[in-house]
Amino acid sequence: MKLLVLLSRFPHPLDKGDKLRAFHQLRCLAERHTIALLAVTDEPVAPESLAAVGALCAGGVEVVPLSRLSIGRGLLRAALRGLPGQIGYFDAAEAHRRLARLVERFRPDHLYCQLVRMAPYAEPYAGRLPMTLDYMDLFSAGMARRAVGAPRWQRPAVRAESARLRRYEARVFEWFQHHTIIAEPDRAALPHPRRADVQIVPNGIDTAFFQLPSPRPALTHELLFCGNMGYYPNVEAACWLVQEVLPLVRRQYPHARVLLAGTTPAARVQALAAADPGVTVSGWLPDIRAAYAAARVFVAPMRSGSGLQNKLLEAMAMELPCVTTPLAHRPLGGRSGHELLVGESADEIAAHICHLLSAPTAAAALAANGHTYVRAQFGWQAATAKLEAALTNSTMRV
Repeated sequence: MKLLVLLSRFPHPLDKGDKLRAFHQLRCLAERHTIALLAVTDEPVAPESLAAVGALCAGGVEVVPLSRLSIGRGLLRAALRGLPGQIGYFDAAEAHRRLARLVERFRPDHLYCQLVRMAPYAEPYAGRLPMTLDYMDLFSAGMARRAVGAPRWQRPAVRAESARLRRYEARVFEWFQHHTIIAEPDRAALPHPRRADVQIVPNGIDTAFFQLPSPRPALTHELLFCGNMGYYPNVEAACWLVQEVLPLVRRQYPHARVLLAGTTPAARVQALAAADPGVTVSGWLPDIRAAYAAARVFVAPMRSGSGLQNKLLEAMAMELPCVTTPLAHRPLGGRSGHELLVGESADEIAAHICHLLSAPTAAAALAANGHTYVRAQFGWQAATAKLEAALTNSTMRV
C-alpha cells in the first residue's frame, strides 16, 4: 500500500509524545508499505533527524517550516472563521500547495492524518481518498481541564477554545472513513454519536531500548518527573509536585531531591530550580534513559491533559516504581498497589512516595510488576497492527 502521512511536527528527535507515536508507527508500517510524509514544523530539523525519518519514507519526505508570518495568518483566518487556534497555528498555504503536488506525484492509496490540527489538509480529499484520522488525545477535554486550573483572567479564553475544539472534533469526524484514539476515556468523551466506531490504538514502548543498564549508575535524585516541560499539563504537574507534594515528602525525607527532565522547560519550571537547590531542571537530554536510571521513584502527578502517558510506559519499562494520579492511571490500566501506586491529593501522592523510599523491597516488587505489565500489554508492533488493519480496509482511489 502507498500511504501518505500528515504530521504537525517532524517526528524526530523523540522529545514529544506525538513525535514518538508517529516515528514508531512509521517504523512499523514501513516494513510492509511505501510511505510518503508531509510534516509542518515550527522547529528546525537537523540533518540526522531528516536522515532517520527519510530512511522510513521511500515515497519521499516534505518538510514545510512554519514561519511567524504563516502562523500569524493562520491564526487570523481561524479567528475570523470561528475555528480553534490549534487549527490556525498549523494551517499554512505553502503546505497545502506542496501536499497537492505530493498527492499528484505519489498517488496514495490511503491518507493518514495525525491529530485534528492537520485535518484542514485532508479536507479537500474527503470522498476522493480513503482517509484515517488519529485523534490521539481529545484536545477539547484537555483544554477543558486546563481551564479549571488556569488563572481566573485566562479561563474565559481557555473555555472558548475548548468549545471550538469540541465542535471541530465532531465536524472533522465526517471527513474520514476510519478513526483512532489512544485511550478509552478520550473515546467516551468524543463529541460524536458514532464514537463507538473509533478504534483504540494505544501507544507502545520500545522495551529493547528502555532497559535498566547493568550495572546501574549512581542514584542522584529520589524523585523524577519528565516530559515536554513547555507543555501546560506537564508544567502544571511539575509545579504541583515541587510546590505541594515535595514539602510533604521532606517532612520525612528532608533532603529529597527532584529531577525535572525534558525539552523546552517553561519559565515557571526553571523558576522551581532557582528557588530550591534540591530541584534540578535538566532541559533536553540526548538519552532520557539516563534520567530514569538516576532516580529512585518516578512521579507523574498529572492533573490535566489526556491520553496515555508515554513517560509512565518508559519509567515502568525501566523498572522504576511509579506513582501517578487517577487521570493518568485510567488510560494506562494496571492494578493500583500492584503495578503502580495511585493518589489524588498531594497528601496521598506524598504518602506513596514516602512508602517507596522507606521500603526498598516493596518498591522493587512494585517496579518488577510494572515492568512485567508494560512488556505484556504495550508494544509498538502490536499497537500499529491495529492501525494497519484500518488503513488497509479501503478501496477508494484518487
